[in-house]
Amino acid sequence: MVRRPSRRQLLGGVGSVLTVGLTGCTDGSGGPDYEREAVELPAAAEPRTTAELSVATQQATTEPNDAVAPTSAVDLTDHAFVFESGYLGATVQGTVVNRAGSRIDSCEVRVRVYNGDDQLLGRYLDRVGGLDSGRSWRFTVIVLEAPGDIAYYDITALGTPG
Repeated sequence: MVRRPSRRQLLGGVGSVLTVGLTGCTDGSGGPDYEREAVELPAAAEPRTTAELSVATQQATTEPNDAVAPTSAVDLTDHAFVFESGYLGATVQGTVVNRAGSRIDSCEVRVRVYNGDDQLLGRYLDRVGGLDSGRSWRFTVIVLEAPGDIAYYDITALGTPG
């Protein structure tokens, strides 16, 4: 006589399988790899004025594009913390290259900034639509934190192949 599992046993088994399967999706593997860089401030680095902060807040991008993902097609070739005068203030600037043999529909650079106590201060990004094969893109990520509060940043580049 073959014994069939009860509904409760069947649901419990399915729940266990789903839990094990989802654990692999949420453990952080497969996410973007970030490069960490210390911030060296120039002596003239001062916080933005209220008017400059207002403009910078309108120009800064803080909402990531969920369509981009880690890909070997885009290569972060250089980056640095750069303090600009005026509303730009604290920025991270650099270059991304499309190493794929085809166009990248969307490319995004994500920057996370931290203080000296390793506390996350904010997330900022820059993006471009349409990066042809072999082409490079110079990005500027506007960081809204006061420069004196930033000890280091980490950075990654993501993309959506065309």
